[in-house]
Amino acid sequence: MVHIVKKKVNKFKRHHSDRHCRVGESWRRPKGIDSVVRRKWRGQIKMANIGYGNAKSTRNVHPDGLKHFNINCEKDLELLLMRNTTHAAVIGSAVGKKTRAAIVNRAKELDIKVVNGAAKLRVEEDSQ
Repeated sequence: MVHIVKKKVNKFKRHHSDRHCRVGESWRRPKGIDSVVRRKWRGQIKMANIGYGNAKSTRNVHPDGLKHFNINCEKDLELLLMRNTTHAAVIGSAVGKKTRAAIVNRAKELDIKVVNGAAKLRVEEDSQ
């Protein structure tokens, strides 16, 4: 398993988002002619740029060491047949109980890891 190293874990916040309610926190590049952030003055917030990107080998890799792939039907599992060592299946939230059970059973046959395989599959207990 590859050790995942993130260059920057906190988000880039928009300049003056802490000062004004009308300015949201999501990043926007400053474009003003006098902007101290755009001019990269000392003591100002950092601007997002390509140098903060993570390593290509660990990009989109989850802590379990696998990349996640969304599955909505049983047929989608065939796409992971040759990639079961690097990718894991994630069943979509809109998938029903019968389809979910079929996907989990088929994934066991194909030896594909399902991240949320136990979700929404409750076994009813006999009350006596």
